[in-house]
Amino acid sequence: MNRVEGQVAVITGGASGIGRATALQLAAEGAAVVIGDLSAKDANEAAEEIRAAGGRAAGVAVDVTSEDSLAGLMQTAISKFGRLDAMYNHVGGSNPRLDLDIVNMDMDEFDRTMLLNVRSTVLGCRLAIPHLIEAGGGSIINTASVGGLSGDFTQTAYGTAKAAVIRLTQYVATQYGQHRIRCNAVAPGAVMTPALRDNLPAEMIEGIRKHNALPFIGSPEDVANLMVFLASPESRYITGQLMVVDGGMSSHSTIAEIRRPG
Repeated sequence: MNRVEGQVAVITGGASGIGRATALQLAAEGAAVVIGDLSAKDANEAAEEIRAAGGRAAGVAVDVTSEDSLAGLMQTAISKFGRLDAMYNHVGGSNPRLDLDIVNMDMDEFDRTMLLNVRSTVLGCRLAIPHLIEAGGGSIINTASVGGLSGDFTQTAYGTAKAAVIRLTQYVATQYGQHRIRCNAVAPGAVMTPALRDNLPAEMIEGIRKHNALPFIGSPEDVANLMVFLASPESRYITGQLMVVDGGMSSHSTIAEIRRPG
């Protein structure tokens, strides 16, 4: 407990799913948390849950595609809590109905996906770094995806964008390590979030579970535990790394699937 005591963390997309679980866990471990979300109502509800449990939090409406909006999110952390120690660039996604194979995907959706996933992460890093330097260092955590590690028959834009986030993470780690800024990426696999339950049929979810090395699909808290570790002093010598949280789904080959018992 208290692994991030006294820290101030900003998280985008912090009102639901993995983002909310991370915000709650950070607060439980002693951090003040500024939760940014497109919905002011949802951001404030998440912040109120933290405050009701005795933690410190603020909820802010943010559009991560807007530099001014993201700058305002950072400023909320400074004005309310006095500093910034950790930045979580968590917002991302694409529209699976439009993000198809390379020939059939909607190119406007491709551009929107790059804006939402890549440019927003660039801006989040760019705007957080001066505050982190002023604090004497800190941690940036970028949410990537296992979709950025291998090819698929669909979601071409999303996978390409998340691959870019992984490489961006290494650039930030290289360029600002001497300022004691660590930058790492986390690549979740399938996680039992409301978005997963709402967008995938039950038979597909079961198919994912069968492909995991572990016999279950993880929870948002399973990813949040790693996120908190990456903000804490326990990870002080870890930077420029990609950490995969997917129940072992990406750990084995097609041949292993053929040989799977049962």
